Amino acid sequence: MARKLRVEYEGAVYHVLNRGDRREAIFLDDEDRQRFIATLGEACAKTGWQVHALCLMPNHFHLVVETPQPNLVVGMKWFLGTYTGRFNRRHKFFGHLFSGRYKALIVDGSGTGYFKTVCDYVHLNPVRAMLLKPEESLREYAWSSWPEYLKSPGKRWPWLRVDRLLGEYRIPQESAAGRRHLEAQMEQRRAAEAGADYRAIRRGWCLGGEPFRKELLAQMTERVGPEHYGEERRESEAEKADQIIAAGLKRARWTEADLARQRKGHPVKVRLAQQLRAQTTLTVGQIAERLHLGTRGYAVRLLWLAGR
Repeated sequence: MARKLRVEYEGAVYHVLNRGDRREAIFLDDEDRQRFIATLGEACAKTGWQVHALCLMPNHFHLVVETPQPNLVVGMKWFLGTYTGRFNRRHKFFGHLFSGRYKALIVDGSGTGYFKTVCDYVHLNPVRAMLLKPEESLREYAWSSWPEYLKSPGKRWPWLRVDRLLGEYRIPQESAAGRRHLEAQMEQRRAAEAGADYRAIRRGWCLGGEPFRKELLAQMTERVGPEHYGEERRESEAEKADQIIAAGLKRARWTEADLARQRKGHPVKVRLAQQLRAQTTLTVGQIAERLHLGTRGYAVRLLWLAGR
C-alpha cells in the first residue's frame, strides 16, 4: 500500500506525534529529554522551524511546529535520525527508536481557533496522562513548553514562538500581567478537560474548516514528485545549499571550476562544509559530493579536525 502524502507548503502548521518502537520509552532519564530538546533546537536552526508547543511523554512526544519553508519531511528525517543516533550511542543500543512514520496533522493557523485547540491539547497532555496531582499546577510539568510560556522572553528556548498563542488567548502584548492571565485561563481550561472531545486531532489528517480542507486537497492534486508540490516548494535543501556555496565562493573569489579543481582539504572547502553541516540537513556524503571532498569518510575526518 502506498504511503499517505506529506502536504508541505510555506507557513504550514503541523501537530507532529511519534511514539517509541513497540510503544517503548524514548527517554530513559532527564539527560535524554534534555538531548531531545537540544536536538530540536538544532533542527530549528537548520530548517527555520518555529515551535509553538512541545510536550515530552514517557514513550512519545507532541510538537506543534510551523515551517516557513516547505521542509517538514527533510527536517523530521534529520531530527529523528539524529536523536535516535545520540540515544543509541549513549545507551549502547542499536536499531529503531521510533515506531514507523510520525503522524503530522495539518492545522489551520489562520486564527479560527484550531491553532489554540491543538496547542492546548499538547500542553494538557500531562493532565490526561495523570502525571500531575490535582493540586499541582500545569507549570510544574517540566518537560513541556508550557513553563517556557510563563517565563520572561530572555529566559525561554530561543526557538519557541509564543506570540501566536498569546494572540489566540487575546493577550495583545506580552508582560508579567499577561503571562499571569494566560496561566489563569489555561488552569480554567484544564478544569474542563474531562469533557473535551479530541477525536479530530487523534484521528484526522487535517484540523480546520471545510474551506481549509478543500484547499489542502487541491494542493495534493498538484503533486509532482516524491516530496515536492510544484510552485509551493520554492526552496529545497539543495537550493539552500547552493546559496550558501555561492556566497562562500564569492568571498573566496572562486568559481565552481575552482571548487572542483582545488585540493580536497582546502580550508575554503572545509569552511563551506561546516556551514552546510550546521545550516542544512544535507548528509555528510551529500556535502562531500557537492564540494568535491572525496569520500564520505574523508569528509567526516575533515569536519572532525576542523571542529577540534
